[in-house]
Amino acid sequence: MDLGIKGKKAIVNGGSAGMGRSSVLALAREGVEVFVSARGEERLSRACVEIASETGAKVTPIAADHSSEEGRNRILAACPEPDILVHTCSPPQFTGDFKAITEADWHASLGITLLGPIQFMQKLLPGMAARGWGRVVNIGTAGAKFPHERRVLSGAPRAALVNYTVAVSKVVAKDNVTINNIMPGMFHTPGLEVAFAEIAEANGTSYDEEVENVIREHNVAAGKFGDPDDLGAFVAMFCSQYASYLVGQSLAIEGGVTNSTF
Repeated sequence: MDLGIKGKKAIVNGGSAGMGRSSVLALAREGVEVFVSARGEERLSRACVEIASETGAKVTPIAADHSSEEGRNRILAACPEPDILVHTCSPPQFTGDFKAITEADWHASLGITLLGPIQFMQKLLPGMAARGWGRVVNIGTAGAKFPHERRVLSGAPRAALVNYTVAVSKVVAKDNVTINNIMPGMFHTPGLEVAFAEIAEANGTSYDEEVENVIREHNVAAGKFGDPDDLGAFVAMFCSQYASYLVGQSLAIEGGVTNSTF
């Protein structure tokens, strides 16, 4: 299916691994020129080379911290007028006790999961609206809609981001600019693998055993964790020409772990 975005330019923040990398891959397969930011230069460069080789698309790495003003300026200098903005990041740490979260933890989480995306949208949305075309997709967490103490550092700021994006989406929709959110559950990503490996070491188990424990404990209807490439395909669809009537929506992709009619 041709999504009608060949030749468009996209910024994908946090695109060196996991769901961000899968989003870059999906967009590159559609012929989008992608500018990819991440903090780790080695992994970022390797991902961009691999995706460019596989798809034939132009994929430019930008080693930068998109939660900082300096990093945002570096990214925007490389691609000042993108048609597409996709934002994600490594999820903040799991928390076992909300009382143990420090003020520094909150500032770090707010910078990368809330304030960074807002700053990008404030700078890029006027240009998208003036050109009459734009797509913004924020990859957050299902914890924004379905709170859990272990995910509070991630869920609370991203719930605020959903509120912001839905409000702003109403302003720019008339200019063929859409803003939407994807809220993933548990996916096999490098960040989750590291977190679960630490838990497994502490429990004397394995990564696979810890995954199965979560599936049973939370009654994941799909009986598995998600594949990031499947989520990347949804990101590309949200960025497509067919998404012009999709305004301020938040799609939870979580394997049926939650119970909600809407």
